[in-house]
Amino acid sequence: MRFSRSVLAAVGAVALAAGATTALASPASAAPNTTPQKVCGSAYKTVNSAPVGSLGTVYLTYNSANGKNCVVTIRSTPGTATDMAAWIYVPDTDVYDQDYGKYTSYAGPTYVYGKGHCVDWGGQIRNVYVQITGSNCASLKEQRVTTVR
Repeated sequence: MRFSRSVLAAVGAVALAAGATTALASPASAAPNTTPQKVCGSAYKTVNSAPVGSLGTVYLTYNSANGKNCVVTIRSTPGTATDMAAWIYVPDTDVYDQDYGKYTSYAGPTYVYGKGHCVDWGGQIRNVYVQITGSNCASLKEQRVTTVR
């Protein structure tokens, strides 16, 4: 799948297209003290993050041993299952991973090999979408967009 449209638009399209499926997805469950390392793995270190409004945070992590990035979206307050997403995309290699569904605590983990590449990543909780493009590219400035729908 090529990301010819804005990744945020693709997130919305996939979420809408998968509506019947996501309603049947089993909720992820986690203790209130869920961390990116508990979801992605202890070898993954947080290298970036972005708030998803006041609902939670989406985290970008990296494992230097295997060169993989992991993205997870974690709610501030776990509760009733709600629409959530975590995604990551490497434009140079056209490789992506995504997780969409109704979850109680977090969406993800999503993994891609990202060593030496810029990454686009983001997440969603309810109707708040966060998109970060051109991230972790040394001196290049990333772009952040938060959209409430």
